[in-house]
Amino acid sequence: MNKKKKINSILRKRAKRVSDRLKISNKPRYVSKAERERLAEQAEA
Repeated sequence: MNKKKKINSILRKRAKRVSDRLKISNKPRYVSKAERERLAEQAEA
């Protein structure tokens, strides 16, 4: 791999990593089983 191609691939990977970190996920936040039970008890009371 020549020097120019290697540098470009490294910079591309770095840019992708940065953009992936900034991307906002639509996935719901994980709630543990114990936390769900606690929330259910609070809702009943």
